[in-house]
Amino acid sequence: MSTTVNPRRWWALVVLAAAQFMVIMDTSIIGVALPDMQKELGFSQGDLQWVFNAYVIAFGGLLLLGGRLSDLLGARRVFVTGWVVLIAGSVVAAAASTAWVEVTGRAVQGVGGALITPASMTLLMMLFSHDPRELGKAMALYGAAAPAGGTAGVFLGGVITEWLSWPWVFIIYIPIGVATLLATGLLPAVAARRGSVDVAGAAAVTAGLALAVFAVVRAPEVGWGAGETALELIGAAALLAVFLLLQRSVREPLMPLKVWRTPGLAASNLSMALLGAAWIPMWYFLNLYLQQVLGYGAFASGAALLPMTTLLMVFMVAITARLLGRFGPKPLIAGGLLALAGGLLWLSAVEPTGTFAVDVLPASLVAALGMSLAYIPAMMTAISGVPQEQAGLASGIVNTTYQVGSALGLAALTALATSQGAGQLGDLPALTDGFSAAFLGAAAVAAAGALFTLLLMRGGKPGPAAQEPSPQAQGDHVGV
Repeated sequence: MSTTVNPRRWWALVVLAAAQFMVIMDTSIIGVALPDMQKELGFSQGDLQWVFNAYVIAFGGLLLLGGRLSDLLGARRVFVTGWVVLIAGSVVAAAASTAWVEVTGRAVQGVGGALITPASMTLLMMLFSHDPRELGKAMALYGAAAPAGGTAGVFLGGVITEWLSWPWVFIIYIPIGVATLLATGLLPAVAARRGSVDVAGAAAVTAGLALAVFAVVRAPEVGWGAGETALELIGAAALLAVFLLLQRSVREPLMPLKVWRTPGLAASNLSMALLGAAWIPMWYFLNLYLQQVLGYGAFASGAALLPMTTLLMVFMVAITARLLGRFGPKPLIAGGLLALAGGLLWLSAVEPTGTFAVDVLPASLVAALGMSLAYIPAMMTAISGVPQEQAGLASGIVNTTYQVGSALGLAALTALATSQGAGQLGDLPALTDGFSAAFLGAAAVAAAGALFTLLLMRGGKPGPAAQEPSPQAQGDHVGV
């Protein structure tokens, strides 16, 4: 990294933080718009999850490739390309008149996000690596943009859907994207360098994940024991096996397998996968319960989720880091997952005639507390034990693991909810039974995550890298 001080670095940080804000907001802004999109575009109750999963699969499956391209082609060039792709996906998603076009637009948006995120972190490191104190301030501001984006997305999604229409949750990205592109002159130029790109590996892991999710989504309809389901799952396993074989054979793999020898890396990634597999389905089904059972409009639904997302942002930014330094990661991860499981178990008692104050608010706050306790410690544990030159790779892996867990968890729990009545729109008791089953299933996933953390993760206080993320952990491949 260059040690030259860039006089415009703080203005450049504004551009990078805004990019992180928008990428994370893209995963939350569509939540309250889902019922309106379902009615207009003809999604079935089971297929509606693809509006979320198409983005997550593309984003999570291509993060490591995005980091590699950023290293080889230059971070600013990849950052600009990512925004062009994200704008294009937003245009397609906003203009969609059928379900498959909407899903395509969301996948293109995910590709853009997978390019923007790692390039942003590399650029941030270039701007602030000259001074550890400035780097700490910059990282804090950049890190706060993620929970702020998630919080803003929930609220703005409700405002936009209620007073404009659902396409505007995508249209909003077009002027913001153009403004960001105009401001990229503030970012440092990075020369390209020679090297190879494991395109086949990226294609195999992304296709394997997509096929696995597709198989789980369709299983309730065609049957878990059907030949189609078996072939799809076998195909997904084969593609993921091809990815692992490629990582052993290519000269410059996306994910060198020797990194998994690092103590604690596998345990922390398992915790992150199960955290995503419990948290994202909760957020998804809570939106549907508020609108399809309690009858909330889009704005009211977004406002109802605001206490949960606000608590998450404040606690994660202001308190979790202090607790991590005092108690170490293991008790926070296990305790956070247990709290999330408790909140989800509470939510599983929702009633067709329930109320926000009784059935939603207290349980959602407990779940948000659990998420805020577990996420950062699990992330830090994943990157703290690796050698400095592999910290960025470890960060990329754990981010990808979280996205993979989110996609597979949502697919599996949607299948469970559908089998218990969540597909019967208009039948409030049946819908509630389905959503309750999904919350209960997510609680079991979170509880399993807590158990595995206690059994597999080493105890003790975090090392220096866990208490203060190293530059490489945050910048060379992918960010939070």
